[in-house]
Amino acid sequence: MARQRDTTRRASVRARTGALAAALALTLGAGTAVASDTLPWTGESAVGANQPYQHGYSSTDLLRWNPADDTDAELLRAKVPLQTRIAPDATTQRNPALPADTQQLTLAGDYGNAFFESHPYTNEFSQYLFNYWQYSDVYASWHGMPTEGVPVNYYDPNLDWKEKWFEFGAVNLPNPGYTNAAHANGVRSLGCIFFSPNDRGDQTYSELLVRDAAGNFPAAAKLVEVAKYYGFDGYFFNQEDAVAAADIPTFKRFLKQLRDGGLYVQWYDSIDNTSGRVSYQNEFNSVNAPFVRDKAEGDVSDSVFLNYWWDKSKLTRSKSYAESLGLNPRKSVFAGVEAGMYQFDQPYNLDNNLGTDGAPMNAIATLGADFVSSDYANKTDDKVQSAVFDRERRWWTGSSQGSTTPEGSWKGISKYVAERSVIKGGTFATSFNTGHGLSTWSDGKLSNGAEWGNINLQDIPVTWQWWIDAASSPLRADFDYGPKYTPAGRFSYQKIGAYNGGSSLVLSGRLDSDNTVRLYKTDLSVKAGSSLSLTYNKPSADDDSQLRLALVLASDPSKVVQVPLSGSGKRTAGWTTVSADLSKYAGEHIASLGLVVAAGAQPIENYQVNLGALALHDGVDRTPAKPEKLRIDQLLPGSDELFLSWQRSDYDTVRRYDVYLDDTYLGGIYDDVYYVKRFTATSGTIKLVAVGPDGSRSKPATVPFDLSSAPADLTAKAGSDGTLKATWSPRQTGRPLTLEVRSLDTANPFTKKVTVTGQQTSATLTGVPVNGDEYLLTAKTDDGTGGTDGTATGVRGTFADTEISPYPATAVKISGNTFTFSRPTLADWHTLTVLEDGQPKSFATTYGSGNKPYIVRGRTTRPAMTVTMAGSTSKVVAVLEDYAGNKVTTVLRGN
Repeated sequence: MARQRDTTRRASVRARTGALAAALALTLGAGTAVASDTLPWTGESAVGANQPYQHGYSSTDLLRWNPADDTDAELLRAKVPLQTRIAPDATTQRNPALPADTQQLTLAGDYGNAFFESHPYTNEFSQYLFNYWQYSDVYASWHGMPTEGVPVNYYDPNLDWKEKWFEFGAVNLPNPGYTNAAHANGVRSLGCIFFSPNDRGDQTYSELLVRDAAGNFPAAAKLVEVAKYYGFDGYFFNQEDAVAAADIPTFKRFLKQLRDGGLYVQWYDSIDNTSGRVSYQNEFNSVNAPFVRDKAEGDVSDSVFLNYWWDKSKLTRSKSYAESLGLNPRKSVFAGVEAGMYQFDQPYNLDNNLGTDGAPMNAIATLGADFVSSDYANKTDDKVQSAVFDRERRWWTGSSQGSTTPEGSWKGISKYVAERSVIKGGTFATSFNTGHGLSTWSDGKLSNGAEWGNINLQDIPVTWQWWIDAASSPLRADFDYGPKYTPAGRFSYQKIGAYNGGSSLVLSGRLDSDNTVRLYKTDLSVKAGSSLSLTYNKPSADDDSQLRLALVLASDPSKVVQVPLSGSGKRTAGWTTVSADLSKYAGEHIASLGLVVAAGAQPIENYQVNLGALALHDGVDRTPAKPEKLRIDQLLPGSDELFLSWQRSDYDTVRRYDVYLDDTYLGGIYDDVYYVKRFTATSGTIKLVAVGPDGSRSKPATVPFDLSSAPADLTAKAGSDGTLKATWSPRQTGRPLTLEVRSLDTANPFTKKVTVTGQQTSATLTGVPVNGDEYLLTAKTDDGTGGTDGTATGVRGTFADTEISPYPATAVKISGNTFTFSRPTLADWHTLTVLEDGQPKSFATTYGSGNKPYIVRGRTTRPAMTVTMAGSTSKVVAVLEDYAGNKVTTVLRGN
């Protein structure tokens, strides 16, 4: 990966003497260029005024990290626990010869990698969603995130990628939606730690290696704390800046502290263990191996991502060297593939990773497999998403249509990595949701006509896309997103949409032989009360075909047990559900679950069936209890936003929560908080339904709301004098109004409440903070008995910021006439101007983008932080300025 860039632009350089100098970090934007820079979503999909999004962290940010300081922290946590995968069973693999222990790491942009728009979910169908968890063991996020507090208007998408004049964090977290989806599929989720001379400005690894009095690393402790709070599993460490040789032992102890803290750590093949220079080995050897297993420290990381320019001999040596250290190369040594730069025209042949026995010698890693979306022309056009789906299928299986014959020289990851699964136990349910849709259906009825993207709602993906056995003319499979969807040209099915969610699985074509459709690799236990239900829609004419469940039992994996579903040859009037009693198989384990579409006596033209839901029940009522403590936390009519919370149940009991406005679906997640944008209702009932692991649905928890008595057009403006002026239009005069302002930064709690007469249209609250924290102002009409009537209306804003701490003189190392500046620790600093006798010194910026008369956060180079003054007795002062424009001067020398 060499240079990580926070853009989608690429160089065409193909250097064999090191890493690829053109970085990936592909992003999903709203433009139409094949390799455009990241652009914000527009129109209905534009970001909400207070929509939670992630940010990056510098080392100084990390050391002061406290979730109570971050308004959005609770809404950005992943709550799905990492699921355990079922034991390998080669007999049900597509390729039984593949060893099950060959691991795969996917390093890619999640949700398309937007700078200020890394949301867990949003209302956009065409944002990229990963759909092949069954071939991956680790998903690491590859992107750039601005550090906390960077004003959004600092980003100008019209500028060249080198002209991003704000700071990106050296530490970037995985998107919580992706972590939830990864965990649901038994895949680890990693953040990324990245240092290079250009991409992170003056940020340096050495800031992480500072120890406390006990010899521990506070930064490592914070990284562990951050990962556990946000619910992910570790870090991919991309150190592409030279390390001082003397720091190498310390660096390893730092990595070891991360592992000892329970995190997974992957190291990139970039640093010479002896000299500390950047040196890409392209194989696992004595130069890079000590960053995985060190003689003195033991295991300091879990694995290494080999740089790309390997060949057969290098990978053969890598395997041997790993084994000589007692490591399993299929778990510890990852042969890197630069997916994004070369796409399907790869200079790397993964056949070179096959040993004499035809099995992979080492693990496999890919950088930028999200190119299937982000490097596609018109990528944000909903009408061309079928091409994205075909490209992704081709990358993972070798064929865009899911055949066993690869298209071109790229053979697909599935040729080398055996499919995995988490589907186990006595229950299972799927609605064939891929995690986005052009509309939403509930029990077969259209519930919301708006598009959406939410990987939290993605069902366990179909294990094989596609494995359909037929003597002739196999049916074609696709995901049907409804009437608004534009399928690939090879399809001509009637577009129906989903039974529950955004998509169903459609099988269509000429049916002239039995089709065995393998769907899921499983380890499902059959009990005396077990049954399988299938919800389907057959719009094609009555015929003599038949649907049958296709069960492969672990006791006889060579046989497909067919369980007929009566009446399934008839055309349906919409969705219908049939159930099959499995009690005769009690005690057995289902190793593979699918469907047989049995042909009739004569060929059937234009056959179509849509699969809407498939569920295994164990005869026990597992309907979740009605959710508790549902509440509206914030209802913001001025920005059309809603924040909800409730009490969350254990994942074994509840797999997700669905949120409705009356009968209109608003979204879902496994969490206890939820954010809704484009919320314009003024009255109604919020409903919350818990969904169990067998698809059963609880009774809804409800909370009504009604803004008819609430003041309208509520606004607030904070003053630098510590005042907050609120204005509104009363709907019911005569009743007093209670105003409450509350700081959303719980590390600096502030609350103030006042009551005003019903005739007032404004009020000024005094004594509010002037520290720049976010606040929530709510207004509620009194009911005349001392209580309040109706629902509170709210508005969010930011207190005035008049506070700034000076740049400490101790932060500068002075040696004679040479001044070396450390980065300010002020959370919201922006620039540091250094004046010598009133004249500003000049500082070089990254990417050779010209000098600035000040140090600019995130863009001044590290060497430029050392300045030689022109005179030995001159007056030197430092002027620190924050994002709000506050300035403070520190005298460093002279009077």
